[in-house]
Amino acid sequence: MGNNKDKNLLGGSFVKMAAILAVAGLVVRFIGFLYRLPLTNMIGDEGNGIYAAGYNIYNFFLIMSSAGLPVAISRMIAEKIALEEYSNARKIFKVSMFAAGGLSLLFAILMALGTYTFYDYCTITGKTNNLWYPSVWCLYTLSPTIFIVGIMAVYRGYFQGFQTTVPTALSQVVEQVFNAVFSVYLAWVLMRYGVEFGAAGGTAGGTAGTGIGALSGLVVLVVFYIITRKKRNAIFADDKKDYRIEGSKEITVNLLKIAIPIITGTAIFSMTNFVDMFMVNSRLAVAGFDHNTVVKLYGQLNGKYVTLSTMPVSISTAIATAVIPSIAASMARKEHSLVQSKVDTALRVTMMISIPAAGGLGALGGPILAMLFPRYAEGGSLITVGSISVIFLALSQISTGVLQGIGKVKTPAFNAFWGAIIKIPVNYVLIAIPSINIIGAIIGTTVCYIVCSILNFRALVKATGVKPDYVGMLVKPGVSAVAMSIGAIGGYYGIYSLIPSNTLATIIAILFAMFVYFVAMVIVKGFKREDLQMIPAGTKLVAVLEKLHRI
Repeated sequence: MGNNKDKNLLGGSFVKMAAILAVAGLVVRFIGFLYRLPLTNMIGDEGNGIYAAGYNIYNFFLIMSSAGLPVAISRMIAEKIALEEYSNARKIFKVSMFAAGGLSLLFAILMALGTYTFYDYCTITGKTNNLWYPSVWCLYTLSPTIFIVGIMAVYRGYFQGFQTTVPTALSQVVEQVFNAVFSVYLAWVLMRYGVEFGAAGGTAGGTAGTGIGALSGLVVLVVFYIITRKKRNAIFADDKKDYRIEGSKEITVNLLKIAIPIITGTAIFSMTNFVDMFMVNSRLAVAGFDHNTVVKLYGQLNGKYVTLSTMPVSISTAIATAVIPSIAASMARKEHSLVQSKVDTALRVTMMISIPAAGGLGALGGPILAMLFPRYAEGGSLITVGSISVIFLALSQISTGVLQGIGKVKTPAFNAFWGAIIKIPVNYVLIAIPSINIIGAIIGTTVCYIVCSILNFRALVKATGVKPDYVGMLVKPGVSAVAMSIGAIGGYYGIYSLIPSNTLATIIAILFAMFVYFVAMVIVKGFKREDLQMIPAGTKLVAVLEKLHRI
């Protein structure tokens, strides 16, 4: 048996892996904010609405082609590496590459052909006055990206199986940089031909920019694969050799057994966006809104609410991504106590971030929108009402990741289905009420996440036997977040009364709120040693708090 400490390509504990991905996620989101400013001010809520309708269709095809692959591959490879079955690990990568390439190419072609058929049908029949018809140019430019992302998913899953997230993190940052540059440039160039072409050039994530960004991210992963070949071969040389080599058919079946339930669950969540896309159009019409207003409100929903609410969730996504191969490896080695410890840490850290994020968005949603989108500042009420969804989306994601890591891949899919089912009647009733309108979709989404979170959490506790520290996970962050929200509101209006600048007041209020939250968590002893070690200079901070007896 080899020395397990050497089996990570670039090294990294579960906490370190999550921290690397979390930092990358924040950088990616920050870059996204930076380029969203000129984009939204360039194409407006209408352009955001056109793009969002197209992107939701693209995202569905992307999910069907590759959404479950990184998780499935990382879990399968992590298990084989934990058992020192390196030949099987290598074969999983090769088989996955062939399967992903074929599947993603198929869906790329299907989307392109479907877009052409749909566009031709609407043109001939005159049915062009709908929410998604102007998005045809977005779909055309996005279709090749499906193939690129499919290949990229295999590389990311492979590296994550080695319990290193550095290649994934770096590729995400590079991808977003290229995405931002080309999205802004192409939007600027194409806007002269109309908002439909401007949206195709780039807006909340870009379309043509997305493809260019994905290609650059793939290049980064390939380079990492090449430069780590020597170390990888050294690991593979320590093969246990006394095990059965799995066949390609067997690997493909096992891959699909894991991937299909994940794809199903992710597709169901994606279909909640379809629910919004279709129901918003019809139910807002019932409420008395004209077509242009419908498109603008839908743009606010996707271009503003979704963007802001998903930023903190990028951290929970990072934790979920890191925890899957880590837990899978521990399960393969039958380290049950370590599994429980990892689950507890993942849940606690996720809530420590998502609860204050929700409080901050609820307190400063309007000022943040006015700061980011001064020309199109409408939609602050969406952020305020929808801020609570951050907590349940994060809880849903992390619980899904844990369940997938322990092999319960079907459970999150079933739970997502029930959440989506409940969303439909909520949307139907609330969106048609004029005074609620688009906020009804946000309430429906929040209810969906709540149902999914509760069901996932129950399944998680039952499967792992973990006894969650509800005080540490919910109460302490909750109390600290309340203090933080009060500080944020007070700080904003205090600064604004002295210096009437929304941007300055918002930035200072955010910084002050973060300080208040940290102090409050120290006072209530809400931090644990492993939590603080995830951040820069965390070790020094741990030493200080230990001297103060606050940890």
